[in-house]
Amino acid sequence: MGAKIQVTRPTKIELARLKRRFRLATRIQKIMKDRLSILVMEFLETVKECAVVKERLVSEFNEAYRALSVTAGYLGSENLEKALFALEMPLKMTGRTRNVAGVRIPIFDVEKDTGVAARTAVRPGMTAIEEDTLSVARRCLESIIELAELENSLELLGAEINKVKRINNALEYNVIPSLHGTIRYLNMKFEERDREEGARLKYVKLLIEKREAYAY
Repeated sequence: MGAKIQVTRPTKIELARLKRRFRLATRIQKIMKDRLSILVMEFLETVKECAVVKERLVSEFNEAYRALSVTAGYLGSENLEKALFALEMPLKMTGRTRNVAGVRIPIFDVEKDTGVAARTAVRPGMTAIEEDTLSVARRCLESIIELAELENSLELLGAEINKVKRINNALEYNVIPSLHGTIRYLNMKFEERDREEGARLKYVKLLIEKREAYAY
């Protein structure tokens, strides 16, 4: 439980101000909890997607290694090395972001292996084996970009989750208990003051009644 807030002048105005702060703090805490739930759900969903992409990437790497081995056997290691140095594989990629509970998540859009990009990568005289190897390599590259996008999203979401958790914990275990304790203390103080004032007024009224009785 948080310590009571220091109040310079315990007045009814100060009590009303503390009550407003208490209501505001509870509303903010509710918003933080809702935001935390959204972020955690998005984080878990991204973890699942990341696992799927990693599994697919491993499979594509295995396929690329087999294709490269076949191509090396067909062309020879020296010719394959020359072909790799001369090869160009254009890759068009655009970036954008999406908003998840206030966090800007990056999205990378890669142009599919069709049209100009595909034709530019295929040089004249390229065999079907080389084209298949190039296609597998491009799929690997696209999966690497997708995995980088997901891992970057995980990093941003994780940092924001930790930040929201700290704010929520500060509100739940420090700010709100402190405000609640101070409000309760002031209410008890004012109730005691009202009781003392009521007792004092009764005593004064009793004295006045006695003086009036002696006057007659």
